[in-house]
Amino acid sequence: MRTAVISHPHCRKHKMIAEHPECPERLDAVSDRLLASGLDIAVAQKSAPKADLEHIALVHDRALIDKVLTSIPQEGLRELDGDTWLCPDSMKAVERAVGAGILAVDEILADSIDAAFCNVRPPGHHANQSTSSGFCIFNNVAIAAAYAKQQGVKRIAILDIDVHHGNGTQDIFRDDESVLFCSLFQYPFYPNTAIENTDTVINSPLAIASDGVDLKALYSQQWEPTLRAFNPELIFISAGFDAHLEDDMGSLKFTEADYQWLTEQVAELVKQTDCKGIVSYLEGGYALSALGRSAVTHIKALVEA
Repeated sequence: MRTAVISHPHCRKHKMIAEHPECPERLDAVSDRLLASGLDIAVAQKSAPKADLEHIALVHDRALIDKVLTSIPQEGLRELDGDTWLCPDSMKAVERAVGAGILAVDEILADSIDAAFCNVRPPGHHANQSTSSGFCIFNNVAIAAAYAKQQGVKRIAILDIDVHHGNGTQDIFRDDESVLFCSLFQYPFYPNTAIENTDTVINSPLAIASDGVDLKALYSQQWEPTLRAFNPELIFISAGFDAHLEDDMGSLKFTEADYQWLTEQVAELVKQTDCKGIVSYLEGGYALSALGRSAVTHIKALVEA
């Protein structure tokens, strides 16, 4: 697949309290590993544009946008929720994190690329229409999906593979029959949302210590048949890598090989259908070495598909 990695230096400017796991070094872990692997020459490296507030307003209430804007401190840090802080440059990071998905959609719809990995922060999948939470300010994936709909894409699938449930994305699209949302996650675990399933919401809870065998069964039995029946025109991946066995944020036991397998399955589905491509967004992943290895394995699988 013609694959791009989309990022921007401003995404490092978002800072939170000392020792916070959602730190700028996460982006370095991915970019450094990409360079060390030699894969950097096989991907198009693109700079994320600055998104507009109108893009953010595609899925978020103006009241939330205004709250974030007025909460940006002149200096130091300000708490947005119990897990998330803002610094003076946080909006610079947010604008590029959102903009990465806008660019990815445009590039795929223009048939310039087949897949994109957005190596950006802050993450987004816990933010719903009216609330920021769980390290997430605005929902990057949801905004990009809504933007794709605005561009005429009629069926969108969002696959959330973070160790935590993508509750914000689910909340935004639960009543939208044009969006299929599939989320795997450790259960019971943060954010402790109710597990509900509909024709277009597929929640796949996993017990502590679930591993690649469980992942393969989940995808083969639950997700793949639903995806094929839904026949998406565009697939988004909320690519959290905190289900890795080395990541102590959770207690699942995925490895790089599992992320490779899953990525290969999704890429093969795209090739066998009329789907236009894949937009993958970095979500969680806090053990830096495991994050770098897993993300680059994921990108490599896209490139080689």
